[in-house]
Amino acid sequence: MRLTIPVSMAQPPDDPFVVAGSGGVVLGEARTSHQGRKALLLVRGADDTTELRALAETMGITIVETVLQGGHVDPRTYFGKGRLEDIADERRSTLSGHPWEGVDLAIIHTNATPRQLVGVGQALGVEVWDRVRLLLALFTAHASSVEARTQVRIAQLQSDRTILRELAQQQTTGERAGYGGGGVTALQNVIANLNRELTNLRRRQKRHVNAQREHRRQRVRSGAMTVGFVGYTNAGKSSLFQHLSGKPVLVEDQLFSTLETTVGRMEKSPRILLADTIGFIDNIPNATLTAFKATIAEALDADLTLILVDTSDPVPEVARKLETTRREVLERQEHEPEPLDEGRSPYVVLTKMDKVSLDQLAVVSELVIQQGFPPPVALSSITGEGVSELQHFIRKRLFGSPFLIHIHPPTRALPDASERIVSAIYEQGMVEEDTRETDGSITVSVWMSKTCRSQLAARWGARIDIK
Repeated sequence: MRLTIPVSMAQPPDDPFVVAGSGGVVLGEARTSHQGRKALLLVRGADDTTELRALAETMGITIVETVLQGGHVDPRTYFGKGRLEDIADERRSTLSGHPWEGVDLAIIHTNATPRQLVGVGQALGVEVWDRVRLLLALFTAHASSVEARTQVRIAQLQSDRTILRELAQQQTTGERAGYGGGGVTALQNVIANLNRELTNLRRRQKRHVNAQREHRRQRVRSGAMTVGFVGYTNAGKSSLFQHLSGKPVLVEDQLFSTLETTVGRMEKSPRILLADTIGFIDNIPNATLTAFKATIAEALDADLTLILVDTSDPVPEVARKLETTRREVLERQEHEPEPLDEGRSPYVVLTKMDKVSLDQLAVVSELVIQQGFPPPVALSSITGEGVSELQHFIRKRLFGSPFLIHIHPPTRALPDASERIVSAIYEQGMVEEDTRETDGSITVSVWMSKTCRSQLAARWGARIDIK
């Protein structure tokens, strides 16, 4: 679908019309690969651009130059109009071999308003993204499952709608054709179609949320306990999940390689489930975060929530990312059926300890404690160091200390074979020691939930003693 819309815009005549920041919604072509694109980065002031550059690099976008301007942010065009005209003139006059040759994208280093995105797009004549649009483009490229694609599409359309409304407002304001009449502009038709698609997607997402909630209820009824991984993007959540569960997942040294929830059992722990979820970065808008609330809920509703922190980051960066996770994930949730009381408070896991010195590890551990968290657990998913300690920690937090089950030999009144009881114990718990006596009695040391323990006592109470 292509629309010819009479909006004054400094764009090459052979370029298709693409709304600034819209991800191609008006063009009707949802571009998922941006490999090889060249972009200008527009920065107001002295902001740190490291993270945004990493996001662009993950997508294969080359930032050919960072254009700086001091002073206050212009509420209409971010940069001043004169500065934008200079950039547009230089881009149009580039010759072969110029660093700006082939630039077709401008990225604004902020969460821009729709007015700013449209203003910059009109001035420069290229597609314009802000920080949010860059994230959504990255999500679109990485979304693989139906769940992830639905979540990303909702967030994308919500973002697109703000741009389209801004354009529609500009078209119907002032002495323009059709002002005050009863007609409907082409953009208003597009917005109406977008709203219908959003309604259908939200209905689909609601069905998925209800299904996920029912799955969690079934796991609770069966006595299974869940451990949720949250944390900044690229903190090592998927690597640890794979190491603990043995379940293959996408593990890449890049931002936002995981967009959907993956659930698997912890090895040698049939009643402990692990949930790997999407990572986060600073200042994610509420609308974007809400689109992923079903994914987030899987980790936050868990019996134990673990915040993963990359220990190899500089200490100030560790502090920033930990605070971001606390703010973006733990404190800004609409869906939280139960408060995170003392018994369910999150714990911190320090990852990638193989990349740091003991001094760095000690400093980061102290930082975690200073921010109000319990002492952290440190590990490396690459070398395996600290993983067994984390497994013990998880079992301790979920089940307390292991306890003993003494199984008496069968009698004429209670003829069930002892192995049948042992089999049920192995199925519902984590056996540490299994001792067989000459008189036929068996003593088992096991980690087990209260629910499973009650089920065993109800079924074989006359044959077992639980201590």
